[in-house]
Amino acid sequence: MTQRQNTPAPRNTADVVILGAGPAGLLLANLLHRNGVDCAVLERATRAHVQTRARAGFLAATTVRTLERHGLADGLHRRGHRHGTCEFRTDDGRFRLDYATLGRRDQHTVYPQQDLVTDLLTHYLDAGGRIHFETEALAVPDPHSTRPTVTVRDADGRPDHWQARYVAGCDGRHGAARRSLPPGTVRHHRDHGVSWLGLLAQAPPSLDAVGYALHPHGFAGHMARTPHVTRYYLQYERGTPADTWTEDRIWHELDTRMRTDDHGPLHHGPIAHRTVVDLESDVVQPLRHGSLLLAGDAASLISPSAAKGANLAVLEAELLAHALTDTLAHGDRGALDRYSAQALTHIWRAQDFSLWMIRLLHAEPGQPHGESFFHESLRRSRLASLRTSRTHQDWFAENYVGV
Repeated sequence: MTQRQNTPAPRNTADVVILGAGPAGLLLANLLHRNGVDCAVLERATRAHVQTRARAGFLAATTVRTLERHGLADGLHRRGHRHGTCEFRTDDGRFRLDYATLGRRDQHTVYPQQDLVTDLLTHYLDAGGRIHFETEALAVPDPHSTRPTVTVRDADGRPDHWQARYVAGCDGRHGAARRSLPPGTVRHHRDHGVSWLGLLAQAPPSLDAVGYALHPHGFAGHMARTPHVTRYYLQYERGTPADTWTEDRIWHELDTRMRTDDHGPLHHGPIAHRTVVDLESDVVQPLRHGSLLLAGDAASLISPSAAKGANLAVLEAELLAHALTDTLAHGDRGALDRYSAQALTHIWRAQDFSLWMIRLLHAEPGQPHGESFFHESLRRSRLASLRTSRTHQDWFAENYVGV
């Protein structure tokens, strides 16, 4: 393993080249750098874009503890806030679950992902870490090589390459790591047939809870982000561009589905950002392919229905950091295979709960009347059990907050 020295490492080599500067890539970089592992991060976007791209904002208790354990939680302790309640609104009325008092009594910390990314990036650069923005990884041509090469396009658009002992693919489902997987790699994929219009509104939260509204028009969701910004979701017809609906129509649908006539008005404000999210899940198995390791969305895509994506990314990054350190520092040849098995155990559990939430929140798309009635009856039964059964509530709380 190459130890950090006063003289800089050659520009285009590193023991570990990390693709992607999201939560997984940046946490991995921080942990490896602290452990004396020579690493470099390659990110195709600009630094400004990385620090402002809006993503999820609900951090699980295990994620917070991980960041605390490594001295990376200062920002979220200053600016994040705890959250432990969700509210369901249906034709049968509404009910609340104070999940912070149920199950393991854990709660979320609301902290926008772009703020977490900024924190991780600042820590990494302040410690002397290497990152190259506007450097797009194109491929890892031979991931089973003992010295794999990453072909890139640099900030000036010129071809270049990096050489490593290991490549950590944290660059998402469409990145170079996924594209470089060898033929025959097992990829489990499921399209849930549901789309959301994701919205960031410049308006204060209207509930002191995460709101889940089940309505004949489709699902609507309310998630606080900051005292002045709220995340909303609207179930949306597949294939419809994000800019099709006017702001007036968006707020009308939110008011209707959230049943504001019965439960109080929403705070309206300008829509600052909108995007269409097709609810899909997929998992690559295994997560190790020779010298190429996957983490974050490159390892598994999970629907946003249960806010697991960023939390899985943090968990996987810590596991991968331990495995790479054990491999490079201690010659533990089985560490990277154990990483794959351990991470997949958590991934499949999160996928299971995410699917449960999808089925709870949405009508079954494209089903004949009889089957649709069957599914709707099951949804009502699940909600009734969640409203009344302490055992069911404890199960929900443990899975809702945990990864």
